Amino acid sequence: MANPTVRIENQSVYSSRMEKFWANFKANWQLHLMVCLPMFYLILFHYVPMYGIQVSFKTFSPRAGIWGSEWVGLKNFDKFFGYYLWKEVVWNTVAIAGYSLLVGFWPPIILALCIHINTGKILKKVTQRVSYVPHFISVVVLVGMINTVLNPVTGFMAYFIRIFDIKDYVDIRGSREAFRHLYVWTGEWQGLGWSSILYVSTLSSVPAELHEAAKIDGASRLRRVWSVDLPTLLPLMALQFILSSGGILSVGYQKAYLMQNAMNHEVSEVISTYVYKNGIRAGDASFGSAVGLLQTLISTCLVFFVNWIADLLSDGEYGVF
Repeated sequence: MANPTVRIENQSVYSSRMEKFWANFKANWQLHLMVCLPMFYLILFHYVPMYGIQVSFKTFSPRAGIWGSEWVGLKNFDKFFGYYLWKEVVWNTVAIAGYSLLVGFWPPIILALCIHINTGKILKKVTQRVSYVPHFISVVVLVGMINTVLNPVTGFMAYFIRIFDIKDYVDIRGSREAFRHLYVWTGEWQGLGWSSILYVSTLSSVPAELHEAAKIDGASRLRRVWSVDLPTLLPLMALQFILSSGGILSVGYQKAYLMQNAMNHEVSEVISTYVYKNGIRAGDASFGSAVGLLQTLISTCLVFFVNWIADLLSDGEYGVF
């Protein structure tokens, strides 16, 4: 027989929690109302579409619909792993994404520190605005700029060829060795300023008293950056690195597809471009969904693994979950 005293205590705790929640809701109903819209967006566009995951295990037919399509099990996954160059495709994806992650992690932090320590307000504003502008350039325009500048006949590169009288110039746009560097560094130029916004806003919240105390102790400006500014950025740096690791297999197909040609195809063919050609463009939605699900599962495992490493190295201080 249940103890009535325990039941009464549990009911009192439950009622007190509900009363506390409703009191908080009534006092801050405007904030709760603001949260409703992003929550609705999250549920509608991120959780409801999970119903379509079953397409990965079926042969999707628009006539039969998702539920009525024929169940084929792991056939769509076998199709991807049956491709004779699937290892090269995966390696190209990991190489480009890993290169982008390593190269693109530190420059926004360095830029944010430079903006933070700069005392000139006009120079600071100009630097921020100029570094933000490339983010708003579309991928198509960016690739068009790359082709225009590096064109050895009519582009900007043609002037250097004529000035230095280069006879054996190799077109960089078709070079296998140059593709990854060109892809990563143009992307870094485009996203550098935008990626530094979070770091700049975090540095602006550093108490001035800490810098004043460091000055009294005789710390130089570089020492204050190392001992005051960087520790403030560490939690955000850990969070950004953990979240970025989840996208290591998610190289966007647009830029890779637009920069791809017959000469650099072996290094420019990534998972997204392969799925676009053999899944989306060929009308095989089940195959594209299966590879997308595989990418998501691997990315999720990577996020948990990197979060575990962050927890291990920081004694549970910088882990997200």
